[in-house]
Amino acid sequence: MWNLLWPMLMVVGANTVYNICAKSTPEKLNSFAALTINYGVAAVLSLLLFFVTTGGEKNLIQEIGKTNWAPVVMGLSVVGLELGYILIYRAGWKVSVASLVANLALACILVLVGVLWYKEVLTGHQILGIGACVVGILLISR
Repeated sequence: MWNLLWPMLMVVGANTVYNICAKSTPEKLNSFAALTINYGVAAVLSLLLFFVTTGGEKNLIQEIGKTNWAPVVMGLSVVGLELGYILIYRAGWKVSVASLVANLALACILVLVGVLWYKEVLTGHQILGIGACVVGILLISR
């Protein structure tokens, strides 16, 4: 059970801090300068954690050679995600609403991606859930 729970707690905790930081990014700071700082810190931490978790037993260049398109496209999408959140908050969205609307919309889209791309089965409960999300988006964004 803990193996299922701790990654979710990590995502929720990190996403909470992430949104607080996006909302708190100074408006006078250029968005791309902020992203450069974000990625500089992330790169240093990721590199450090690579060596700590592998005990120096793996070669970083060899590991990078095992990649495919996904990490590159994920990097591009992360720029869009982070820039989007900074701009959402600068546009005046409330922290209590912006993430909720974005995540409800994301949940609906990912159900469709799961069905169409990954051939997951769509259940009646999921259809009701999508409907509830759509209604929730309409109610919360008014």
